[in-house]
Amino acid sequence: MECVFGLVGKGFALVVADSSAVHSILVHKSNEDKIMILDSHKLMGASGEAEERGAVPIPQRYSADYRSRREFHPRRARHRLAQGLDSVICWKLGASMVKDSPYMVNIILAGYDKETGPSLYFIDYIASMHKVDKAAFGYGSYFSLAMMDRHYHSNMTVEEAIDLVDKCIIEIRSRLVVAPPNFVIKIVDDKGAREYAWRESIKDAHISAA
Repeated sequence: MECVFGLVGKGFALVVADSSAVHSILVHKSNEDKIMILDSHKLMGASGEAEERGAVPIPQRYSADYRSRREFHPRRARHRLAQGLDSVICWKLGASMVKDSPYMVNIILAGYDKETGPSLYFIDYIASMHKVDKAAFGYGSYFSLAMMDRHYHSNMTVEEAIDLVDKCIIEIRSRLVVAPPNFVIKIVDDKGAREYAWRESIKDAHISAA
């Protein structure tokens, strides 16, 4: 019952993800961080099987593919990378997941560029890519999208956005039959990409080896 969602506010973008590691009917852990900090000003929230949404395979495959293709001249590549969240980069990231591999991963990619400001991209497992103001994946998306449709506006402050995030989490916990208990929130703005807060209702127990 995964849930990853994000939104763009005034001068920032944020991504929220549940932290449950689930297989079949078993919950293996409830403190898994599903939002990766790709660099100083980019975040990637991913939903899907744990082995497929790991931090290494997707960006690594994308980077290798990006360097190896002739049509991407090094000078053009540097120019695109300097632009931050470029649409071609986002498309390549999504396309690399389905062209050469069976990755079934949905991604919300957030970043900040000093010229264009904050951006949020929706990339699904079949490499569809859209630049959006708000997005969500997983079963919790039914409720988080409904709350964002009702309360979101483009000039939200960080405080307003976090209040909306909390509304989404409360709605997910109260409406979803098997709701994830814990969520992590990360933000990216002109100061960089960083962890903002956790919303925890349970903590993983430390099991003694004795």
